[in-house]
Amino acid sequence: MVDDDDDAGAGRAALRLRGVVLGTPDPVALGRFYARLLGWPYRSEHPEWVVLLDPAGGAGLSFQREAEYVPPVWPAGPGDQAMMVHLDVQVDDLTAAVAWAQECGARLARFQPQEDVRVCLDPDGHPFCLYVEEG
Repeated sequence: MVDDDDDAGAGRAALRLRGVVLGTPDPVALGRFYARLLGWPYRSEHPEWVVLLDPAGGAGLSFQREAEYVPPVWPAGPGDQAMMVHLDVQVDDLTAAVAWAQECGARLARFQPQEDVRVCLDPDGHPFCLYVEEG
């Protein structure tokens, strides 16, 4: 845990996380997948860069073209391209959310490490976790 008082008055600039960027060979296609999955609107759409906005005001999600993109392997083994980030998506109904994600184009990962979480892979292989918030 970070103690905010340690930096109080130290001239630290205000920092706000406003988005997460995923690399992809096709930003438009991956943006379309996540816009449908999450129901989020576009802020911008260009062949090299797509930005989605969280309607609740949280951090957005962007997609940047990477010509040399290598899909991650999850879970990664020796020599595999490891994931660099994964998304956690809170849902109300895990079974319905998995079905919706698959209808949108996701696949369910073969390895599922927890009973109350489902790991899915987007069309480019990025893992994302669907979970129901407990209590």
